[in-house]
Amino acid sequence: MSNGEVTFIIERFDPEKDTAPYPQEYKVILEPGQTLLNCLNNIKWTQDQTLAYRYSCGSAICGSCAMRINGKAVLACKTQVSDCVKDGVIRLAPIGNTKVVRDLVVDLEPFWNALKRVRPYLTPDSQDAPEKEREQTAEEFSKIDPSTTCIMCGACYSDCNVLEVDNQFLGPVALAKAHRFIFDSRDGGGHQRLTEISETNGIWDCTHCGECTTRCPTETKPLSRIEEIKVKAMAEGHHGNAGARHVLGFRETVGRRGLLDENYLPLRTVGFFNIPGLLSIMPVGLRMMWRGKNPPMIPHYVDKVGEVNNIFARFEEFRK
Repeated sequence: MSNGEVTFIIERFDPEKDTAPYPQEYKVILEPGQTLLNCLNNIKWTQDQTLAYRYSCGSAICGSCAMRINGKAVLACKTQVSDCVKDGVIRLAPIGNTKVVRDLVVDLEPFWNALKRVRPYLTPDSQDAPEKEREQTAEEFSKIDPSTTCIMCGACYSDCNVLEVDNQFLGPVALAKAHRFIFDSRDGGGHQRLTEISETNGIWDCTHCGECTTRCPTETKPLSRIEEIKVKAMAEGHHGNAGARHVLGFRETVGRRGLLDENYLPLRTVGFFNIPGLLSIMPVGLRMMWRGKNPPMIPHYVDKVGEVNNIFARFEEFRK
């Protein structure tokens, strides 16, 4: 889009005087090459000094200026205005899954607390020697290269669907940071981290919606990192949790027998001898039975079962 007037509709909120957020309009003459941050600065410097938002480097390095543009989290400094205008309008709001402090500024304390839970620092191992540096090969570094690019902007945290309903979920940023240390050849705390994030609110609570990777402004791509952690956790025997048991149950029924056994899978997931877990899913089973939604007692074979068996066979060869 070339020069022209654009209407910015910005969600405003001042807890000291407002009972609820409200939209406020600003008119900006768009210049070629302007970013959203350029326009926000223009509004603040020439129209409304009370507008509150965060920014620092202006170069997509610090991650401070994450906000929602037309409903999706982006970095204001990295986003061209011309890519966001819809019918001459751009809508700005604070990032999601956070409490608004004022206007586009949010409270990031829960975000940082989630990060602290994965201990985002190297833990000494048996080879640690303070008097000399620890070298890494290019191959070793390549395993953590993507996760080291995370700038902790919170864009993925903002649009994570799990965090929207469960604020105890670690979230994509914390799990991507956990990946960075779990796969680091110099770290000695990987096994402990895998144990901790394999439990409730960790890797298995991710629903694979992909919003985190779509919103990520770097090469971190949190969903891919979470999947890699899951593979490593399974390979190292972290099976004492519902997520891992579900994977094993699916492999046992579909992979080995070619059957979609929907009665076996939930029991395998919670654990056959986990009495509290079995009791917790009983009401769901009874409601399904009452409404005629329960799966057949005799499971049916998966369509094209031969192809499915071949996929699992090739996967087992790959694992070996």
